[in-house]
Amino acid sequence: MTWWRRTWLKLRARVRPVPEIPSSLWLHVLQRHPFLQALSLEEKSKLRALSALFLHNKRFSGANGLVVDDRMALTIAAQACVPLLYRGDASRAIALYDDFVGIVVHPGTMVATRDVHEDAGLVSQRRMMLEGEAMERGPVTLSWAAIDQNPAMQAERGTSVVIHEFCHKIDMRNGGADGYPALPAGFLGIPAAAEARKAWELTWTQAFEQFRQAITKAERFGEPAPWLDAYGATAPAEFFAVACEAFFVNRVRFGQEWPQLDRMLAGLFHWPEPSRPS
Repeated sequence: MTWWRRTWLKLRARVRPVPEIPSSLWLHVLQRHPFLQALSLEEKSKLRALSALFLHNKRFSGANGLVVDDRMALTIAAQACVPLLYRGDASRAIALYDDFVGIVVHPGTMVATRDVHEDAGLVSQRRMMLEGEAMERGPVTLSWAAIDQNPAMQAERGTSVVIHEFCHKIDMRNGGADGYPALPAGFLGIPAAAEARKAWELTWTQAFEQFRQAITKAERFGEPAPWLDAYGATAPAEFFAVACEAFFVNRVRFGQEWPQLDRMLAGLFHWPEPSRPS
């Protein structure tokens, strides 16, 4: 009996009927996104089981008249579940997203008013253009226009707004989004949790400062811009989420640009070396 069949039967025995994902729809979503298509056959089977359970547990709603169809929901589910592939069996892994149910999909970019803390201690309100937002113990909001961009361009840039926002949710498991998620036991072979946390904080703090300086040099002095999305320079939490989407969407390029962060994220998500396309 295949891994997929065993997992499917286990899920059906424990919860109400999990939605069947039609093969044609599943293949369409995989083929449209190069980083999903590049997964091994076993990884695709695991991702399909996770996606089915995700669709079973979450509730999608469209904003501004948008109707979220099966293709849209599965596109979101498959990308959201990629970080869970090596976090244990499907029911255990999906628990990383058990603090919320709702996913709101807007047709385009969202406009929101947010408090901005200035260096002088002042707080001002600004209107911001958002492609997604994750609320602590609350819903995830996504822009379908951002999700449905040219897949080849997203692969080249290492971007996925879905992975970005759902990695924020993983970051929030131990408090607010700050770029310091809960680390698994024995992280990178470090037995003491305090030492593991220290290693994580040192590596990410140095990388964040390096990235901010590179962005500043690119903007002010015309030096070559870093490959990662410049939005990552706005806060440690955003740097973490930007790094996560690049790690999963274009692992080879990410590993070349940020080998130390590649090692950290591989340890966090229990991710193996990049798999060969199948």
